[in-house]
Amino acid sequence: MVAEFGPAFTPASTPILLNNNTTSEIEKAANTYKMSQKITTKADAQNLLDKYDYFLFDCDGVIWLGDHLLPSVVETLELLKKQNKTVIFVTNNLTKARKDYLLKFEKLGISGIQKLEVFGSSYALAVYVDKILQLPKNKKVWVLGESGIETELHELGYETVGGTDPELVADGVAFNPDHRFLTDLDPDVGCVVAGLTTNLNYLKLSATMQYLLKDNKQLPFVATNIDSTFPLKGKLLIGAGSIVETVSFASGRQPDAVCGKPNQLMMQLILADNPGLKENPAKGIMVGDRLNTDMKFGRDGGLDTLLVLTGIEKQEVVETLPKGEAPTYFADKLGDLFELTQ
Repeated sequence: MVAEFGPAFTPASTPILLNNNTTSEIEKAANTYKMSQKITTKADAQNLLDKYDYFLFDCDGVIWLGDHLLPSVVETLELLKKQNKTVIFVTNNLTKARKDYLLKFEKLGISGIQKLEVFGSSYALAVYVDKILQLPKNKKVWVLGESGIETELHELGYETVGGTDPELVADGVAFNPDHRFLTDLDPDVGCVVAGLTTNLNYLKLSATMQYLLKDNKQLPFVATNIDSTFPLKGKLLIGAGSIVETVSFASGRQPDAVCGKPNQLMMQLILADNPGLKENPAKGIMVGDRLNTDMKFGRDGGLDTLLVLTGIEKQEVVETLPKGEAPTYFADKLGDLFELTQ
């Protein structure tokens, strides 16, 4: 079973029906979330800026697309900083550790970002292994993923196996059923973690499966996130969830916990570092490009939400969302918050 963190969303009560003739129209109206507002004017943008003190941002599809910075993002972030807003970056991309994200921000011209302002699924996973599972430090972690996971686990004192080991990721790795990763399982591995890996091959998947089956399927199984896709340079590519589902299906096991958005472990980490937001979640807003991860993450955490249309979702979808799934606001891009107020 996938562990859930934080309160579950409770839908509104069923609307009262007046008569049979009006039932369909009333149901149609009741199932449409009328409060989803598009930010299109200076007043809209200014009211939003005035209302919130804590701005939580997804990165891919909001701040950048791949290595391409989106329009007016730098100016928007600078505007928020000048107004003494707290800026927090919340990402499901596990290929980088927090320190790597700081380098990417600098490379794209976004200066002054601190490590404590970045919350990634790799970091949340490492904290889960350490604080929730309380895995002893003499136990190792098998990694189906990239260096971001390894780095965050290493910083908390864990040794990792698999991951970016050259035997698993070298170009032209040929499958060998007698490979040591399949025949000599490390007895010190006490946990299996999985997420996105761009160096995917049959050996890596099969080795992960062996650990998931080990000890009658008793090793804890933790996933970074379950995004089926992620956007890159105008394309949708395979996401962590698609890889996690592969080993889940093969082993007959679902993750015991999912640490990235929309699950609330990451929100708990953010609230622990930002007591003002914990005391008054109405002063916070989650900005993202995905309905099923970013918007749900914010909503389940008690925050308002802003969907930007620079990533996954389209306006025609937003305008027909059922009650309880629509964002509080939506905008063409994050940079509109700066451009509209000038």
